[in-house]
Amino acid sequence: MKRNKITYIILLFFSIGVLYVIQQLFMPKYISTIQEGSLVEEYYLEKANHDVLFIGDCEVFSNISPIKLWEEYGITSYIRGSAQQLIWHSYYLLEDALRYEKPKAVVYNVLAMKYNEPQKEAYNRLTLDGMKLSTTKIKALKASMMEDESLLSYIVPILRYHSRWKELTLEDFKYMFKKDKVSHNGYLMRVDTKPVGYLPRERRLPDYQFGDNSYEYLERITKLCKDNDVELILIKSPSVYPYWHEQWDEQIREYAEKNDIQYINFLDYVEEMNIDYERDTYDGGLHLNLIGAEKFTDYFGQILKENYNLPDHRNDESLKKVWEDKIAFYNQMKKEQEEELRLYGYLKSVGEAAQKIDE
Repeated sequence: MKRNKITYIILLFFSIGVLYVIQQLFMPKYISTIQEGSLVEEYYLEKANHDVLFIGDCEVFSNISPIKLWEEYGITSYIRGSAQQLIWHSYYLLEDALRYEKPKAVVYNVLAMKYNEPQKEAYNRLTLDGMKLSTTKIKALKASMMEDESLLSYIVPILRYHSRWKELTLEDFKYMFKKDKVSHNGYLMRVDTKPVGYLPRERRLPDYQFGDNSYEYLERITKLCKDNDVELILIKSPSVYPYWHEQWDEQIREYAEKNDIQYINFLDYVEEMNIDYERDTYDGGLHLNLIGAEKFTDYFGQILKENYNLPDHRNDESLKKVWEDKIAFYNQMKKEQEEELRLYGYLKSVGEAAQKIDE
């Protein structure tokens, strides 16, 4: 009888192990495509604490460079961003981060205030699949799920991704248990350029009032920061599109004044930052490329340094080596992307020349 019990236990653990391996294989890897899906989980690889945490959507992970903040000001920072990160995502990612560290300042980009309800499962997955399992993650899941989603499918992802066997590639096998880093403390680098071209006309909205749910989580973020003695800074990142309506701006200004929080709409300082939307964006003005991100970061870094008394860690021997490695990775990726861009330009010119000869 005892031998049978041991056999059952061994079979149980073996079955769990097999399911775990299959799950690791079937989970999307987000390395060569949709790299945004890797951002949340990469945070847990960090070994040092940060003076500043950024939370929000693509307007932080595309527009701010923590490496530049370190190089220019010695400020340690990390971006806990993700694609279409809604405000309840931001709140729970901040709550999660405070389990590991206590920054001096938290910066929240306010664009997502326009969303009062969950939007799509795909965006939920890009943020929530990467969170470590905890009571905070469970609360985030309950706040984020669409009506047809299952809580269990997030806790046991194989229930959601079991049909991916038809889509598996060599990348899925290569990165089953360990993935290459794609970000630089949460920043996704792009060196290519696509100037601002045609922009659709500003669309009038039937109602410009932010929803109760959005305000509730903004209040929660504010309280969480105050309870932990962390400075909260609200920003609107510089982007041409989507539109940031004046009515929205007024609501955030009123909220910031009422709660004694600094709010900076960086759309008002584009000229001071010397941002040129003909060469400082990679997608026609929605996000900044590396040149634009470094300009914005340099400008914002000066504000952080002057207003928030953040220490300059560049002479800290325990941190210098850590950040030297980060800078080396940053510069290497920059070089590789620039070389790919040059190669693409060369091949394109050769193709155009050949086409002219054929004509």
